[in-house]
Amino acid sequence: MTSIFRAVMGAEFDRLHPQIQRRFSVGLDSGEACIGRGVMDRIWHGRSFVKPFLALGGTRNILVPRAGHQVPFTIENIPYADSYGRETVTFVRTFSFQGTRPHRFDAQMVMSPKGDRILDYLGTHQHLASDLHLSTDSRGGLVIRSGEHRFREGPVDLRVPALIGGDAEVRESFDDETGRFRIQVRVTNRHFGPLFGYEGSFTADFMKVEDCGVREGLRPVREEART
Repeated sequence: MTSIFRAVMGAEFDRLHPQIQRRFSVGLDSGEACIGRGVMDRIWHGRSFVKPFLALGGTRNILVPRAGHQVPFTIENIPYADSYGRETVTFVRTFSFQGTRPHRFDAQMVMSPKGDRILDYLGTHQHLASDLHLSTDSRGGLVIRSGEHRFREGPVDLRVPALIGGDAEVRESFDDETGRFRIQVRVTNRHFGPLFGYEGSFTADFMKVEDCGVREGLRPVREEART
């Protein structure tokens, strides 16, 4: 058994920077979790028409409805077995904007049944699911690109049309000079252009899952079985 990220990437995982390898080795096999703490240099939004959609998504911890600079944040990567027995790794990001309550962007990642991709369930109720495809860049950074998006609620299981969907690209690297992880996230619509994104850096603390556990509120309210 190995981490879901190594299992999906295979030999390409070994091309990642050693610190990126460690971060994405968190899992039930290693028994290790990771908490990152840092600052988002910039959180940005696209044109004004996207703001109502971001505000709606913010009610279920999907995307971030505010923009800003120098925003403190944390990212919690904690592995656990979900109610369907699947190994899951949380990607719960908390952004602490000045003068208002924190905003969260929640995701839980599992491996697809075929083991060829990561499934990314978004939000408090996992209404949105996206295929993720992982690769390594020339400097040992991790590149994550989203594929098909689906909306699921009760018996409803719909593919999100490209007209209203967003294509996400995440780039994570490690800066040897500063000893910090760097992250850049960009979500675009192929018809309307840039929608949302953020970029910044953080340090990471690794700990045993048996010591930290999965704190209350980290798991979603509802878990989705459909892949």
